[in-house]
Amino acid sequence: MRSSPTLSIVIPVYNEEAVLEQLFARLYPALDALRTSYEVIFVNDGSRDQSVPMLRAQFERRPKETRCVLLLTNFGQHAAILAGLEQARGEYIVTLDADLQNPPEEVGKILGKLQEGYDYVGSYRAQRQDVLWRRLASKVINGIREKITPIHMADHGCMLRGYARPVIDAILSTRESVTFIPALASLYSAKPIEIQVAHEERAAGVSKYSLKSLIRLNFDLMTGFSLVPLQIFSAAGIATAVISGILFVVLAVRRIVLGPEAEGLFTLFALVFFLLGIILFGIGLLGEYVGRIYVQVRERPRYIIASVLQDSGNPAVTLDSASSDR
Repeated sequence: MRSSPTLSIVIPVYNEEAVLEQLFARLYPALDALRTSYEVIFVNDGSRDQSVPMLRAQFERRPKETRCVLLLTNFGQHAAILAGLEQARGEYIVTLDADLQNPPEEVGKILGKLQEGYDYVGSYRAQRQDVLWRRLASKVINGIREKITPIHMADHGCMLRGYARPVIDAILSTRESVTFIPALASLYSAKPIEIQVAHEERAAGVSKYSLKSLIRLNFDLMTGFSLVPLQIFSAAGIATAVISGILFVVLAVRRIVLGPEAEGLFTLFALVFFLLGIILFGIGLLGEYVGRIYVQVRERPRYIIASVLQDSGNPAVTLDSASSDR
């Protein structure tokens, strides 16, 4: 049984056949140049294209440095990363996207900071190459998140991040059903740092994140790490009740003094519809928190591993029923 490597690279893969060969061609030379022991863990998240055969072929080319975790079906990017983290054996773990937007050559920067003693190395993209609407949306959402959560990240959308083993162990012990790994790392780390990394256009294929999924991800982040949305709605409800009470008194006095008037009917309707809108929004917000509780108490596994491709000298991390419900 070989000793554990110094560095583990975790890469989620979902329908990335167009870019995998380029990734292999750049990743392994970049890691070889680090002159340290390493393993690359590809986590196939239920790909429907030729990603799995390509991963198998790469495993056969570099079996000592390559491991492939094949999930039963598509569980989502964060579940795939958690599956990779569960299998990682390295002292330091770096997560990386398969699309080459974060160059593999930048892994050395992350590893260097981890070896300096930092236990979590975040990153933010220099000269970001995404389309304008994605940059603007990220800027707005980052600003909102900074205001209402204790999570401080310059760029939460950058996958290239590094973690020391104690931080990974703390993340894996978390029993939340919906997890945002960089956010948890920023909470659990004793000595975090953020550094600038290069950013490139997607090498091939299309992004798996639509505007809808980005909004969903950030809404999960804000409701999962903060009660501020509920507190804001509570404050808005109190303010609305006070204003409505004052308006009721004004309308009652006006009716007594001036008598009824039909001309104000549509204004009243508009007011009622406005208040109903606030109420419906609040019900939806409460439903979001209740829904998170419902998902949590079901305790369904976050992912199920179908198989693991690995060299005989790389023992797999055994989990109950090949799944994780933590």
